[in-house]
Amino acid sequence: MHDAIYAQPGALRLVMRGNEDALAGAVARLRDTDHVMLAGIGSSWHACLAGELLFAHAGGRGHRARAYLSFELVSYWPPPRSGLVVVSHSGGHRFTREALALAGGGGSVAITGKGAPRLAAAYTLRTVDQESSLAHTVSYTCALAVLGALAAAVGGNEEMAHAIDAIPDALAMLLGQESWEELAARFGDRRRYWFVGGGPNTATAYEAALKMKEAAHVSAEGMNCEQFLHGAWAGVDAEDAVFVIAPPGPSRDRGVAVARAARAIGAAVIALGREDDRELNSLASETIALPEIDEWLSPILAVVPCQLFTYHTAVLRGVNPDTMRTDQPAHARARAELRL
Repeated sequence: MHDAIYAQPGALRLVMRGNEDALAGAVARLRDTDHVMLAGIGSSWHACLAGELLFAHAGGRGHRARAYLSFELVSYWPPPRSGLVVVSHSGGHRFTREALALAGGGGSVAITGKGAPRLAAAYTLRTVDQESSLAHTVSYTCALAVLGALAAAVGGNEEMAHAIDAIPDALAMLLGQESWEELAARFGDRRRYWFVGGGPNTATAYEAALKMKEAAHVSAEGMNCEQFLHGAWAGVDAEDAVFVIAPPGPSRDRGVAVARAARAIGAAVIALGREDDRELNSLASETIALPEIDEWLSPILAVVPCQLFTYHTAVLRGVNPDTMRTDQPAHARARAELRL
């Protein structure tokens, strides 16, 4: 997990290499569709949630872009139409394959990892090699970058395309700006962890909480900021840590409200936002400065400090972040029972 996190700047620089022909075909196909439907499971679904807004805005689809859990799409919705984009790093999940089968393949696009089984999509965009850690990190940020590039190309948004090109350097700077081990030493023993964000960073909150469960084996919640403010805050205690993901954008003020509530309870507040956001930073026990970036693309950067905190918390707690507890008999039995 550690190596994959630090490989992300280089991986993002190279992720579109070799995808040029598939990207051109996928863009041409999606431009001819009224709707863009995105489907995935786990981290891939979180990427789809961020991708939904990328296609709504940069891709010009507005309310005709929507993200679905693959299981929900297959089980409860009418068969997907052309314009389906599936995200699956391993390419082997049953319901993702079923979604593609229902779509008929002709108007579908797959975003998957290198070395994954071939999916029945008209166009396949490859991200990175299969990760050895079960807590996926680099495959997630690369999927986000591919979704951004695809949405920007569909919508003819050259400004976003250029912004994506600048992300690797911004991420390299972010990786080196904090002592992540010290951050875990300060906050790695909390009762529960809350990750709260809005807009595209709702997905970041979900993903960060999932990583804490997968890799550090702790109790963690990922929430939209408005959902948190409408009752969930009552579950927060002074022994908790609340990560507030609030870069500039419509949800920033609601992030400040989350931080204010958490601080009043006595919980530790870790703020991820602009370095010069004095109001947010004044409420935080610790501030992580995010490089300036379009809010639609900010999940690619904002998730990385959460990945690093997860890794170092796992080490602090003496657990292996890479195995999803399959090195422990009870959880190995549970994994054997799963049919994914």
